[in-house]
Amino acid sequence: MKRLVHALLGATLLAGPVAAQNKDLLIGSTSASSSHYGYFVAVGQLINENAEGLRASVVETGATMDNIRRMARDQVDLGLVTTNVAQHAAAGTNAFEGNPQDLQLLWVYTGAPQNVVVRADAGVSDLSSLEGVRFNPGIKGSATEATTEAVFATLGLSADYVRGSTTDVVGMIKDNRVAGYVKSGSGNKLDGSTMDIATSTDIAILGLTSEQADKLKAEMPDISVVDIPEGAADGVPAYTTWSFGVGVAAPSSMDEDTAYKIVKAIMEDDSAQANAMASLKGANLADMTLQFGTVPLHPGAARWFEEQGIELPAKLKPSE
Repeated sequence: MKRLVHALLGATLLAGPVAAQNKDLLIGSTSASSSHYGYFVAVGQLINENAEGLRASVVETGATMDNIRRMARDQVDLGLVTTNVAQHAAAGTNAFEGNPQDLQLLWVYTGAPQNVVVRADAGVSDLSSLEGVRFNPGIKGSATEATTEAVFATLGLSADYVRGSTTDVVGMIKDNRVAGYVKSGSGNKLDGSTMDIATSTDIAILGLTSEQADKLKAEMPDISVVDIPEGAADGVPAYTTWSFGVGVAAPSSMDEDTAYKIVKAIMEDDSAQANAMASLKGANLADMTLQFGTVPLHPGAARWFEEQGIELPAKLKPSE
């Protein structure tokens, strides 16, 4: 598939002899209805404008799990991953039990609070009330879906899971065919798809109790428990939920120079990414990578960090 897309891309570049020499890259992203998709469009533009010899195109996918599998099949060159699933994939645990993936981190761009969003008229007041309720645990094949199910299992919670894409589920919530869903936030704000629901349907956010938060901290070290302040959207009070980092990874087959050019273009940008995702305004991506990263950096990414005089923690140092 990737070779076919690359061939088609190459055909459009024949008019320019210099452009024809560009190395084409496919970036696995997420659903086009997600605010994270807009971020990856900006990433593609930054690579095209600032990474000499590279030409990137963004592909809509099912997010983390889908991207990892596509990288393994050589269908995309790099893609969105969450830090918890990336750790499972590289270690060969959880959904990747006995099948470790060739996955190296490029950078982390945000934390992703996992918001449990329900219709206000669904008669659901807390997480335990979801038992038997039609509910979407996250976009099919995504890290949100996998993590929600793990969190619910750890907390002894259940729901009548309904699978589907973000676009499908948003429609089902609006039509009152599904009570709610779990959706990654945009920093401490609700995601664009959630705000779309809120324009026509009153919503509520279900947070963790203190006991549930303590249990997750003790039993699920691959995720974080975070407190979201009042104002995630108009009228939404403060709440506690689970979170992980969201970043970009690539297999080791990506050459070092390509990875270095990509990371350099991203790290030296001061406006495009924040314009695409408002929560990134003033954010320090290098610090986020150090804070949330769970697998070793690609050698090309590590080169950029080393050039800045940034000491990498042991968990991020490339394997020898």
